[in-house]
Amino acid sequence: MNNRLTAGTVVLLLIPPLMWAGNAVIGRAVASLVSPLTLNFLRWMVALLLLLPLGWRVLRPDSVIWREWRRYALLGLLGVGLYNSLQYLALHTSTAVNVTLVAASMPIWMLLVGRVFYGAGINAMQIVGAVLSLVGVVVVLSQGRWVQLLALHFVFGDLLMVVATILWAFYSWQLTRISAEAASSMPWADFLLAQIVYGVGWSGLLSALEWGVGEPVIVWDWPIALAILFVAVGPAVLAYRCWGVGVRRVGPTVAGFFFNLTPLFAALLSQGLLNESPHEYHVLAFALILGGIVLASRPGRV
Repeated sequence: MNNRLTAGTVVLLLIPPLMWAGNAVIGRAVASLVSPLTLNFLRWMVALLLLLPLGWRVLRPDSVIWREWRRYALLGLLGVGLYNSLQYLALHTSTAVNVTLVAASMPIWMLLVGRVFYGAGINAMQIVGAVLSLVGVVVVLSQGRWVQLLALHFVFGDLLMVVATILWAFYSWQLTRISAEAASSMPWADFLLAQIVYGVGWSGLLSALEWGVGEPVIVWDWPIALAILFVAVGPAVLAYRCWGVGVRRVGPTVAGFFFNLTPLFAALLSQGLLNESPHEYHVLAFALILGGIVLASRPGRV
């Protein structure tokens, strides 16, 4: 693992925030049609079925996922069970842009979690990059007009997203605990399926709790079916695959800076659904966020 960004790695790490922005927009759109924990469970069940033909070998009795069940159960809990459940819960009271904005605090949590719990160093370039990248997020939030910041209102869903973002930081650092040899010996579909198997178990428990103590709802129609298919294929399988490879290449800290593109992509997707064109402030925000990523990926003294 090194912090050097290559063109291929940049492409890999651009895909997750784009997919996760779409996930937030779709999750918000269907919030009244399906309960959040049920949506998460259905999403990962579909993802499991899609990956099963590719990664079925990992389910054999002699597989590493049973010998090292604690490791994969933890990854499934953090990355599949809790993060996504909290995000969909947040989208019931908050907006897609607000949720992705809160998630843009990811670089800070990556630095803090890495330093406190995993002994990772922090260098000056990473701090400067984090500040510059967050300024880019503020540009998106303010739409290029600082007075817009005064109109912001944060709700309980935003607090849930803070917790989810911290859990994702732990998930990303846990990915680095798997040795390069072990990761390279396991095909990508097997590795992702290993996490999803446990994650479906966790999300199934949460969904059962939702149906047992709450008033869940699901309106079966084509919009729900298409929404579940999208969040299973794009934000789940494709995004998690790209994120896992990207983290192993450059580390969680540098990869975390790409999270700041999520609110930008969410704003663009939301506007796109309304047939609105991008604005100049989007270009400025992209430049600032990209500048933060470049600075954070440069070697510096810890």
